[in-house]
Amino acid sequence: MTAWSSFSGDEVAALTQGESFFADPGERNCPACGQRRLRAYFTTPANAKRPTLVSYVWCGACDKFVGTRARHPEGLIFSDPLATLPAEERRALERSLTGFLAHLDSLWDAGALPQTFTTA
Repeated sequence: MTAWSSFSGDEVAALTQGESFFADPGERNCPACGQRRLRAYFTTPANAKRPTLVSYVWCGACDKFVGTRARHPEGLIFSDPLATLPAEERRALERSLTGFLAHLDSLWDAGALPQTFTTA
């Protein structure tokens, strides 16, 4: 399996430049390797005490990633192809970062990602 590594601080800063993934959810150029394989996935944890948005941004070419937690923007609604998984299956998938990102990559390749975003 792939050995994932974190984006550097400068690379994470570069990820915040340009249009947001909510406005333009497709692939983009990776700040680390330059390949157009940078992808993102967003979810809301079921057990969060506050409105929370968890994001995963990764590059399928150079195997770098970053995950963040932030306040869920009010009114943001999005598709989630993992929402239909039984809770136990989802927890098992999320236990392994390598397996989870590989699963997300397969969803991109199958056309189930990127997600769609709207505001209420």
